[in-house]
Amino acid sequence: MRKLKVHWLLQMVIILVALEIIAVAINMFYAPHNVASGGTTGIAILLHESFGFNMSIVVLVLNVAMLVLSYFTLDKATTARITFGSLILPICLAITPQIKLVNDRLLAVIVGGAIFALGVAILYRFDASSGGTTVPPLIFKKYFNLKPSFGLLAVDGLICFFNIFVSGFEAFFLAALSSILTMFIMNYIETGLDRKKVIYIMSDGNLDEVQHSLVTIMEKGLTVFDVRGGYSGDKKQMLMIVVENSEYQHILNQIHTIAPDAFALVYNIAEVRGGNM
Repeated sequence: MRKLKVHWLLQMVIILVALEIIAVAINMFYAPHNVASGGTTGIAILLHESFGFNMSIVVLVLNVAMLVLSYFTLDKATTARITFGSLILPICLAITPQIKLVNDRLLAVIVGGAIFALGVAILYRFDASSGGTTVPPLIFKKYFNLKPSFGLLAVDGLICFFNIFVSGFEAFFLAALSSILTMFIMNYIETGLDRKKVIYIMSDGNLDEVQHSLVTIMEKGLTVFDVRGGYSGDKKQMLMIVVENSEYQHILNQIHTIAPDAFALVYNIAEVRGGNM
């Protein structure tokens, strides 16, 4: 019971750190340059620039409105999952000073997008959310069977578009660039930083020697598959091995030294859990 409590507290601390990372990206990179790249924070930047509204209050009001909408249109589990982030993010925005750390707008968007992506990716890794405009896409999915990714892209795209009327075309293009950059960085972080390669190996005459070298000499674990040639119909064996990126070329060279005719099929993989390589 105590371990579960410690684990829960640690998770809450990490989520708080992630929300503060998002606040830093907004207050120190996006807002000082009047670039609204999406989400309730993007709407807050637009309203702050146009009417002088307090950004943290705008985010709080919008997030609470989205929570109410979620409560009446989505399931309670979804509402509970986004409540913490929805209420804490405005506080993080309020206590984080708005400082222009970078004078160049393009550099600010690139760095800010990377920082923002890191914060959101951490939230996703813990099945948490900052709420806000993540709610409408879920509603679109439930009632209109639209993919959440498409719904989120449409909502954020609309927010980016309004940059034109508030800060001009340059801000719009920067916001669009930031959204694309954030998407790529998030995808990379979410699918794991410890990337590896999986190699499938076939050889007509030297597969046993390859297997012996990998297992005995290189001390690598592998899997053996019984396969059948699609053209010849002959029964064969195929090896599968997962390797670190740093040792990939060395192992591939060793395979072809033992079996020059070896057919090797290589895939990049994002994450490996359990087992021994």
